[in-house]
Amino acid sequence: MPAAKTPDKRKAIVDALMDLASKRPWNEIEIGDIAQAANVSLAEFRDLFPSKGAVLGALSRQIDQQVLEGTTEDLAGEPARERVFDVMMRRFDALAPYKEALRRISQDLQYDLGSLAALNQVALNSQRFMLAAAGISTEGPLGNLKLQGAVLVYANTMRTWLEDDDPALARTMARLDRELRRGERILEQAEDVRRLTAPLRAVGRAFMGSRRPARRDRRRSEDGDIENPAATI
Repeated sequence: MPAAKTPDKRKAIVDALMDLASKRPWNEIEIGDIAQAANVSLAEFRDLFPSKGAVLGALSRQIDQQVLEGTTEDLAGEPARERVFDVMMRRFDALAPYKEALRRISQDLQYDLGSLAALNQVALNSQRFMLAAAGISTEGPLGNLKLQGAVLVYANTMRTWLEDDDPALARTMARLDRELRRGERILEQAEDVRRLTAPLRAVGRAFMGSRRPARRDRRRSEDGDIENPAATI
């Protein structure tokens, strides 16, 4: 039965870290402190998480799951912006119990470029599922732009949310609406550029395709073998 206890221990560690982070600076929290607060051994902690930063990643996945489990088809007929707005606000609602901890963590890590880069990757993974919950495709030529755009929209809005103590979250909703409208305009401009440059890309592909066999033949005649294509990247 030990496996049945693992999710509880994982959540206990997440909750312990967030409780400590609501009271102490991030850099003063040791993994031993977290293990003691979660009532787990260091060996159990190490088996579940490689670092306290990984615990933040687990919190993100925990919130993702909570939002995804609450996703319904009620907004299926609404505009894309309304669907994304709903999903992101539900994510803020799910984060509410950890607001003070997140406020302090964001202040402590705002100048830590390494941590910010790692958190950006966590956010990308999270927003991939949030956009899927809103029925937004992240595949295709603009998929990465949509993903990173969603991360920026959420991060910018979170700065307002962290300081918004109004239960109605009026400032947060207004900020999210502005950010989403700005994101829509950027995507529309990117799509326009993509359409305008489509003929040029087609010509370029045709040109490179017509030259590729000759280049392969030349490499074979000079070297006796074909170069590894990856070496040219």
